[in-house]
Amino acid sequence: MLSIITITYQAEAYIERTLQSLAEQGHREEIEYIVIDGGSKDGTLDFLKQSPIKIDQLISEKDQGIYDAMNKGLRMANGDYVLFMNAGDTFFDASSLSYLLEDLASKPDVVYGDAQFVNLAGQAIGLRSEVTPHRLPEQASWKDFKFGMVICHQAFVVRRAIAPAFSLDYALSSDIDWEITCLKLASIIQKSERPICNYLMGGASVQQLKKSWIERFKVLSKHFGLISSLFYHIGIVGRGIRFAIKKGDKYW
Repeated sequence: MLSIITITYQAEAYIERTLQSLAEQGHREEIEYIVIDGGSKDGTLDFLKQSPIKIDQLISEKDQGIYDAMNKGLRMANGDYVLFMNAGDTFFDASSLSYLLEDLASKPDVVYGDAQFVNLAGQAIGLRSEVTPHRLPEQASWKDFKFGMVICHQAFVVRRAIAPAFSLDYALSSDIDWEITCLKLASIIQKSERPICNYLMGGASVQQLKKSWIERFKVLSKHFGLISSLFYHIGIVGRGIRFAIKKGDKYW
């Protein structure tokens, strides 16, 4: 079974598209759907109560931030695998879950794939591996993260037995730390041949880029060492500049 966990807070503008995407996938008996809400006061809970897909577990209460909420979801999950798909995120298309379940049938520790970026209006911008300098590795390793987050967490499925709790030391970049740790613990890592999700841009890490970059440096220093991370970040900046010049636009 795959546990799909959605984190919400004041998400009435976006949660409906996530619920509709999950409903159109089918395979309801093969997934557990969990929603962790941070105590929304808008119409989020109304949408959840009228959800087109049955929600197996739903809580709404104040939390210490998104990673605290994600940890709650992890503790509640019963599936063999977990996938975080937050408010506004959707599967790539109506067949995505079918292909993902086929990938999981061989019992890997991690399945990862590409993500399509969409804007707040739901319009597709392009695959992450094409519209950013982050190339999706053919055979992912934790060492691929030396230049930053190369796999969106919405396109990263991990066996629950090896999934650690998210560190609350980082408010914006704990998912990078989490993915690196998962890959360190994984023995069998498998790439999906199809994109897995549509990733809604404009999240907290984009809105607070400076803080996100500082946290990312701390995460990479933790795993790769301070000196190495300094050199890697010089490479990150240079790569971003080259990509922006080639693209004729800004980095994103």
